[in-house]
Formats: sequence, structure tokens, C-alpha cells
Amino acid sequence: MDLPAISTTQRSTSGPFSALLTHRSLTFELAKRDVLGRYRGASFGLLWSLISPFLMLMVYSFAFGFVMKAKWPQTDNAHAHYSIILFVGLIVHGFFAECLSRSPHLITGNANFVKRVIFPLEILPWPMVMSALFHTFMNFLVFVALHLVLDHTMAWTIVFLPLVMLPLVLLTMGVSWLLAALGVYLRDISQITGVLATAMLFLSTAMFPVTALPPEYRWLLIINPLSFIIDQAREVALWGNYPNWTGLGIYMLCALAVLYLGYAAFRLTRRGFADVI
Repeated sequence: MDLPAISTTQRSTSGPFSALLTHRSLTFELAKRDVLGRYRGASFGLLWSLISPFLMLMVYSFAFGFVMKAKWPQTDNAHAHYSIILFVGLIVHGFFAECLSRSPHLITGNANFVKRVIFPLEILPWPMVMSALFHTFMNFLVFVALHLVLDHTMAWTIVFLPLVMLPLVLLTMGVSWLLAALGVYLRDISQITGVLATAMLFLSTAMFPVTALPPEYRWLLIINPLSFIIDQAREVALWGNYPNWTGLGIYMLCALAVLYLGYAAFRLTRRGFADVI
């Protein structure tokens, strides 16, 4: 049975969301399969989505908090434990890094879908991003539990966290479409994304505040698209402040531009996927 088609008018107005809106069931089923497939055969199953971030936090806290004696300004006033501050940055980076490293393989890793003329290849980044969002949600559950245990408090402004993450999700979708298309024609790009993901971790405010660098080098952290989201996530989840609405608005406009450009590049190049694969 053919998959439902959408009209030209609807496609032009909804753009990157058209495939998702039309093939919702297929998209969610692929996302579910992606999440469950990661833990298939594991003794603890989905519990690893809670265990893994906790183990990751222990390693980074030991390396940076104990060995390197890293500090954060707010820790001096006992506003939050250093490990919790670090964890917020790791969660935000982890979401983007997962999508960044997997995107170049979305088409080449699903060659059987490319051969099917009726399969909507445009939806492939959506299940991947949804799977990454699931793990991000599980990570934040661990964050809430640890924050309550270590700091005995929780800011009510954490309810704004989804709004803070939304622009990054849209930006990630655009980047995913672009990398998925490039990954078909430039197979070496997957080697670059791994290095880029690591660089974006250490050149962001995930590990240390921007004030830790000399003024002449702070621009390296400021231009990193993760830094603003990490800082805003800490503002609402830790410091109890409102988000920077103006900054989020500007970020959203830039994210939408990347979203539509990435989607356009994908649709422009998809005609040659079958020939290359």
C-alpha cells in the first residue's frame, strides 16, 4: 500500500515538518525501534538509559572536579554542586553530539529504504532526533534526582527547559538533513563529525564558564552554538532565573534558517542517492 502523499501547497507551507505530519505513525515507530534496538540483548534493558549518564557524570566529575580542581563561581556560594553544573552541560552537548555523529550514516545505513521509491527519506532524521531526545529526557531525570540529593533544592523555572531546548532541536534537525545528504557523497565526513563533536564539548561552556578564559579567547566559546543553550539551561534549571527571551528569539530565527536550508539541501540532492548507493 502506498504511503500517503501530501499536496504541493501543504508541502511548501509546512516544509521540513511535512513528512513528519504526514507519516507520524511511521516516524514514531522508527523512533521506538531505534530506542529499543540500542538496548536489545542487554540485561538491564532501558535501565541503561539511566545508568549510563550517571556513570558518565562520575567520570567527568572525578577528572575535572577532583583531579583538575575545576571551579564554578556559583559553587562558592553553595548554590549548586559542581557535578550538577557540569551535568547540565554534558546533557545538552550529548543530545547534539549524538545527532551529529549519526547523521552522516542515515542514508548509507538505510540503503534498503533508498531503493523504495515510495519511502519518505525525509523522515529519517526525525526518529534519530526523537531517540536522542528520549535519552536527553532520561538524563534530565537523573539530573533532577541528583540535584535534589546533593543540593536539596529545585528551581521552579526548570519548567522553561523545553523552551530553552527547542531552538537547539530545530538547529539539530537542519544540520542532520545536511549531513545525511553530504554523507552519501562524501563518506569521509563521518570522520570529521566525531572530532567536531569533541571540539564542541571542550570549546563550550559545558566544562567551564566563559570567564575562565582570557578576554581575547572568549569568542571561541561564544560562537559555539551549544554555549548559549547550555548557559540558558543552567539559568532555568539551577539558578532559578527566567530565560533570555531576546537571545532565545534570535537563536530560534537562526535555527529555523538552518532547518529550512538543511531540508532544502536534502531534497535537492536526494535524487542522486540511489545512483551513488
